[in-house]
Amino acid sequence: MERLLLVLFKRFFGKHSPALAPTGEKDERHTPEEMVELIRSGKASRDDFIQAYKPYIAKVTSRFCKRYIDPSRDDEFSIALSAFNEAIEQYASHAGKSFLGFAETVIRRRLIDYVRKEQRHAGTVPYSSFDRTDDEELTVNPIETQEAVNRYQIMQEQDARRNEIVEYDIHLKQYGISFSDLQEISPKHTDSRLLLIGISRLFIEAEGLFEAFEVKQKLPVKELCEMASVSRKTIERNRKYIIALAILHNGNYPYLQYYLEPQTDSHKVDKQAKGGRS
Repeated sequence: MERLLLVLFKRFFGKHSPALAPTGEKDERHTPEEMVELIRSGKASRDDFIQAYKPYIAKVTSRFCKRYIDPSRDDEFSIALSAFNEAIEQYASHAGKSFLGFAETVIRRRLIDYVRKEQRHAGTVPYSSFDRTDDEELTVNPIETQEAVNRYQIMQEQDARRNEIVEYDIHLKQYGISFSDLQEISPKHTDSRLLLIGISRLFIEAEGLFEAFEVKQKLPVKELCEMASVSRKTIERNRKYIIALAILHNGNYPYLQYYLEPQTDSHKVDKQAKGGRS
């Protein structure tokens, strides 16, 4: 659910991530865990499930390899694809871990095995050469330890993003907007999104204007028209979108705000917001 919400969020507010764009149809009626059970019982297609999650597999692989992975050319993607299929067979729902989290672990293990094998063939230094013995006579590997730390940090970031989405949705509902409304209210054209992003920034930067809105819950249409040099129709037609953006800008949502960064170059946006669009 978190991944779906993030994909929708980036689509609505203008930053797109090819690595997350689905190449197949995901069955939104079922969670990945439920789909695995359906696949095992012969009630769902394994191939369709894997096809739908190829973008996820490519993302995990690229993150592990620290470079872009071309699914049509790189051996690492084939290894990861096989590992994802393996995860379908091995996943145990009673273990308390999400399927995608488990699949990522399996993918990383198989990629580590692949890297070690390639290093041996190439005559380079294998991971095992970095093994060390600690004070308790236990063998530790700093590279694998760092991988574990990276995985932990990723999990922490996922939790933080999930919490932000929940809090943002709660905040939106105070103004009669829900996260699911964003698809309908989002402008279709990039220029329109840029204009409204600029207007929302003017909204929160004007002294006392957003604070008054929070108290009265009434959008200051006249003031925004004057500040941005746009028609009343532009503001009223995009009322919910401007409010949603202003709440995002003004709130403590660092992960979600990141998806606006490429769209919010201050000179470009402010110029467009003040450029007399109507």
